[in-house]
Amino acid sequence: MEKAFNRVHSEVTKWALRKAGVDEWLVKAVMAMYEGAQTVVRTREGDSKAFNVKVGLHQGSVLSPLLFVIVMEMISSELQAGLPLELLYADDLILMAESEESLRDNL
Repeated sequence: MEKAFNRVHSEVTKWALRKAGVDEWLVKAVMAMYEGAQTVVRTREGDSKAFNVKVGLHQGSVLSPLLFVIVMEMISSELQAGLPLELLYADDLILMAESEESLRDNL
C-alpha cells in the first residue's frame, strides 16, 4: 500500500463514509474539503502554478488518517467471506483463495 493516501479517490471516500453510517450532513462537509482542491509545488525557484487535486487524501490533515482507516475498514468488510481469506496488518492487506479464478471472483 505504498503511497496509499495519494491513491484514495474521493468517490471511494464518500462511499466508505456512507457505508460506515456517517450522517449525510457530515459526509457532505468532509467531501466539501475535496471539491475544487488545489495545490502547488514549492521549489527553490518559487511555487508552481496551482493545479487541481482529483485523487488522494490531503497530506498533513489530521482527518486523513481517520478517513483512510474508514476506507480500509469498509473495503475489508466488503471482502470478508469467511475463514481466513483475508489478513489485515497495519497497512498491509493479503487476500487468499484456493485458485486464481476464485481470487478474481472475490475481488
